[in-house]
Amino acid sequence: MTAPIAERFSEIRRAFHRCPEPAWREFRTTGLLVEEIRSIGVDELAVGAEAYDPDDRMAVPDDDELDRWLDWARADGVDGELLDAMAGGTTGAVAVIERGDGPSVGLRVDIDGLFVEESTADDHAPAAEGFRSEHDGTMHACGHDAHMTVGLGVLEAIEKSDFPGTFTAFFQPAEEESGGGKPMAESRFAADLDYLLAVHVGLDHPTGEVVAGIRKPLAMSHLTVEFTGTSAHAGKEPNAGDNAVQALAAAIQNAYAVPRHEAGMTRVNVGRVEAGAASNVIAERAALAGEVRGETTALREYAKAELERTVRAAAEMHGCDADFRIVSESPRADSDEALVALVSDVAAGVDGVDSVVPWADFGASEDATFLMRRVQENGGEAAYLVVGTDHPGSHHTPRFDVDERSIPVGVDVLTETVLRIADERP
Repeated sequence: MTAPIAERFSEIRRAFHRCPEPAWREFRTTGLLVEEIRSIGVDELAVGAEAYDPDDRMAVPDDDELDRWLDWARADGVDGELLDAMAGGTTGAVAVIERGDGPSVGLRVDIDGLFVEESTADDHAPAAEGFRSEHDGTMHACGHDAHMTVGLGVLEAIEKSDFPGTFTAFFQPAEEESGGGKPMAESRFAADLDYLLAVHVGLDHPTGEVVAGIRKPLAMSHLTVEFTGTSAHAGKEPNAGDNAVQALAAAIQNAYAVPRHEAGMTRVNVGRVEAGAASNVIAERAALAGEVRGETTALREYAKAELERTVRAAAEMHGCDADFRIVSESPRADSDEALVALVSDVAAGVDGVDSVVPWADFGASEDATFLMRRVQENGGEAAYLVVGTDHPGSHHTPRFDVDERSIPVGVDVLTETVLRIADERP
């Protein structure tokens, strides 16, 4: 792996695509990243617990699940010393190029895959060309394989340039669970950033189009609720039970009746439920997984509080207890106008860019907002870019793929933006 990264975008992206790993299980992925980063040569490389405080993580799986994926990575030949450093699910990496006086610029890319079974159709390029997921039930269905490749390409380009200052690349785990942005943002590597760039491919923007900045990402909270009641015989003495299924059903029905707010948009959803043991048993346990979102962080907090009130009222109505837990969450943070203007100007001069869209509403959620908000609260600027890519099907679907022509576009736009920041805002 000594050839210049810029000549091997497709090869690198496909290597990542073969080994999708979900949140905090990105052991083999991190191994591939470390191998590439070491070949580039950086001034500091921090992996896992060296990159952030593990206690700041959210949505971390249990030890058995983490060990299962760790064993797979070990069987795949990932360096044992590196795996030891990632024990307990401390995946991801931060790479730093230090060039003395000058601006401190960060780039954040995400690295995790999704629990989606990838298509085997003949017209699905990863299946037809031999780089389909090797992990059954998981795939890179959102473009994070391309994001990592872009991040590595920018890292190498900056290393070879005369950039003055500090460049920090955050290869962040657990974006899909909104679990990794917070620890990266709370780390020492984010403490003194003057600028933060983040990137996503696609999002229904075609190859050749660049969105210089997104706004209105929804603040979000993932949550679980467990209802605990009293078991009883459903035929002989139903009156002796406290029915957790009834509490669950009442909570779900009323969750969708949480009042919307005059200040802006809110969302409430229950996406998974499980309950009961048998048809003739009053259920003593039921559980749900859901989420709330808000147009602002304050509106998310409103929706979360209302949902918790609704859940506890439903539990009390049926004599049950409710354990309401936040699994992970992310705030809202918008791109900064001045930095978006710079990105727009840069993108207009990059080969392969046919159109530049200054702004687009995001409409979903992203935990890069933790890093964006920390930089902005410290007086810096942040921008979240979208590099268009033609993609069959929607994100998070079995047929998702990226147009690999978009990868060098992303590398060039981001690299030139970093260099322009140093040139114009020393």
